[in-house]
Amino acid sequence: MLDTLNAVVTERLGPAGPLILVAGLALVLLLACIPLLMAQRPDPMRKLAQTNAGRMQAETRQVLRETGKRDKLNRYAQFLEPQNAEELSDIRLKLMQAGYAGKEAVRLYYFAQFALGLGLLACGVGYYMATIGPEGTAKQMMMYILGPGFLGYYAPKYWVTKRQQERQQTIQDGFPDALDMMLVCVEAGQSMDQAIVRLGRELRASYPPLADEFQLVSYEMKAGKDKAAVLGDMSERCGVQDVSSFVTVLNQSAQFGTSVADALRIYAAEMRDKRVMRAEEKANKLPTKMTLTTMMLTVPPLLIILVGPSAVGIMELGSMGR
Repeated sequence: MLDTLNAVVTERLGPAGPLILVAGLALVLLLACIPLLMAQRPDPMRKLAQTNAGRMQAETRQVLRETGKRDKLNRYAQFLEPQNAEELSDIRLKLMQAGYAGKEAVRLYYFAQFALGLGLLACGVGYYMATIGPEGTAKQMMMYILGPGFLGYYAPKYWVTKRQQERQQTIQDGFPDALDMMLVCVEAGQSMDQAIVRLGRELRASYPPLADEFQLVSYEMKAGKDKAAVLGDMSERCGVQDVSSFVTVLNQSAQFGTSVADALRIYAAEMRDKRVMRAEEKANKLPTKMTLTTMMLTVPPLLIILVGPSAVGIMELGSMGR
């Protein structure tokens, strides 16, 4: 076959035909390989830069979308925020003491009041028109329409107040145990910062609000904030007199250079005594609280047993006399 191809090429191109054919094939292969040789491998750094640029563009678009939503919400900010600084400070402190320390907590609180008030008011209007209609009196209208509106408006306030009281009670109940644990940690050789970190971890199962406060204190101290300011913020967030006194004791101990362990030992003993006194106070109040309940549950049955037969007999005599 090669001889036949060689004879055909020699007949067509002459004696140099095979050489011309080989040179032509080499030229074609060279021209085909030039694009492959010119193509460069992608630079990893350029690829990484392009990936980072795409990621930044996606994050920028996300931030712009969130900013647009926030701008739409800011249009109604005057309805979702207090109108003076004092009211804003009071409601923010109350929400922090209730455990709602988020950035948008105040707006969400007022939005809940606004939405629940109008929503239940609309439900009251619908129920009134569906059941009573125009024939109802003004008293019924106020009861079925304005009543749910007031209920929805004051429900968030009641909820926050209840959460605040429960959280303060939990902190007050767990604070003596926290002081005892802190005293053990300090006497074992740990510093105050390490003891606070340990408290934030160990109290999680028993007293979560108190553990959150100590954990936040540890984070702020690690961030470099002044210890006195951190403890003062903790006292303000808790809103408990025992915590405020504890902060005062620590600040005075650091100011005058006295032993922290001695101060903790004395104050922990006072907290234990105060907890026993609170328990005794509740126990002494119990008979007084039970008196009215006992009278309501025992006196009426006793009157029925004692006076009932006489009343029945009188009624029978009266019917016989007729």
